[in-house]
Amino acid sequence: MLAQYYGWTPRIESVDVNPYLQDYYRSIERWAFNLEVYFLKQRFHDLIEITKSKETIVQDRSIYEGVYVFAANNRAMGHLNERDFDTYMELFEAMLMIVRYPDLMIYLRSSVPHLVEHIQLRGRDYEQTIPIEYLNNLNERYEDFIFNKYKGKKMIIEADELDFEHNPKDFSKILDAVNAELYGLFSKM
Repeated sequence: MLAQYYGWTPRIESVDVNPYLQDYYRSIERWAFNLEVYFLKQRFHDLIEITKSKETIVQDRSIYEGVYVFAANNRAMGHLNERDFDTYMELFEAMLMIVRYPDLMIYLRSSVPHLVEHIQLRGRDYEQTIPIEYLNNLNERYEDFIFNKYKGKKMIIEADELDFEHNPKDFSKILDAVNAELYGLFSKM
């Protein structure tokens, strides 16, 4: 929606073509390393393309949250052993020498019940059996990532009470906040 409003180019992470995702949800411990390396490779490739582009690009998932939220969650839950996680992190750290932080990271902060509602609405079969513990852990990691690990410019939007997809006033609030962060216009949320 932001891309459409501002005329930016959207870069949406494609989960439907990920060759590991369905296997991962069937056997997380077996496929966690493969899945995380695949996503890291894709996100790094996206960043290289974004860097080369003359257009303003809005991306739905960053390499940073992939590492500090999803891979860290797999490690914490015992799905990635120390050797695999260390290898993964060494690869990520090498990539950081080439990339830079986004101009603005927007965090749509949501509770787990709100996330479950969206997962159900999205209707992807392989997501319907995600354990609540996994979602709780992801949410905790997002909080830690945004408030403790991410050093770039960020904006937090409390999303549980917003319906920005269907309510123009809610979307307007987000636009005001983005304008304030990027252009110094209007008041912040």
